[in-house]
Amino acid sequence: MKTRHWDRLGNGGLSFTELGFGTAPLGNLYRAISEEEADAVLARAWDLGLRYFDTAPLYGLGLAETRMNRFLRGKPRGDYVLSTKIGRLLRRCEAGEERDCIGKFFDVPARKEVYDYSYDGVMRSFEASLERLGVDRIDILFAHDLDIFNHGSQEALDAKLAELMDGGYRALVDLRDQGVITAFGAGVNEWQPCQWMAERGDFDLFLLAGRYTLLEQEALESFLPLAEQRGIGVIIGGPYNSGILATGPKPGAFYNYDPAPQAILDQVARIEKVCQRHGVRMVDAAFQFPLRHPAVVSVIPGGQGVAEVEANLKAATAEMPQALWADLKAEGLMRADAPVNG
Repeated sequence: MKTRHWDRLGNGGLSFTELGFGTAPLGNLYRAISEEEADAVLARAWDLGLRYFDTAPLYGLGLAETRMNRFLRGKPRGDYVLSTKIGRLLRRCEAGEERDCIGKFFDVPARKEVYDYSYDGVMRSFEASLERLGVDRIDILFAHDLDIFNHGSQEALDAKLAELMDGGYRALVDLRDQGVITAFGAGVNEWQPCQWMAERGDFDLFLLAGRYTLLEQEALESFLPLAEQRGIGVIIGGPYNSGILATGPKPGAFYNYDPAPQAILDQVARIEKVCQRHGVRMVDAAFQFPLRHPAVVSVIPGGQGVAEVEANLKAATAEMPQALWADLKAEGLMRADAPVNG
């Protein structure tokens, strides 16, 4: 498994496997899986060489972190990179109160999410994650979901960003200075908040979901050049844009968690046709494209079963003809300034 070393601060940094493992599916995302299935997926990921694991309190309302606890027990702490997130505290549901994330996470603890990006909120979230994970340190803490997608409006997002910078940011710096974490950043669905934070604070890494893919390269306008200039690492989640770059433009294909509109179906059909001319599976090109950017350190597609983990490895190791990228650019399907040389 190929790795990429990141060391912005000169403190030894972190080594990421180019293929990482996102644990949202372990939180019973969209369907419940058994403890045995979860254990088998993680074991197979480890056997295939994956050594970067990303999780969050949100994933299964604590379930994903708890399942990671059993898996990580006995693994040498220096053999893997672990990230989790802050920004949500999990509150026990009162009698008769419905839990959060019904219809999204199944068979999970009865909990309510409380957004909290304050100093105390970060510290409380961090301590709770340490307990659920059963580890004594976490490599990366990401401020989770600071985007319009989750908060609903620019005004609401601005308030949460202010809360982070007025309190939670200081907690993240303190934890990094104490060596309890190696790095911090944010895990979001939009590149604009990443740039906003990078311009105002000493952030190390950003986990950007779905916004630098074969379909979307707007982040090249300003955020990715800024990240490269400052040595900020970027982890790409959602490289298949919620599925359509893996399934192709079939009826019912998903884009950004919803059925794909016709314009996206048409664009993906054109991308797929170019890939077919070069004998390349579109899913392989979709995985490998973000890794061509020098700021990107890892790509973490989802994987709920052993077969999906193995399919992700196949995509990560497929051969890519350089002419593929040239043709995608020539047909206006990729930005001309997108790095493609690896």
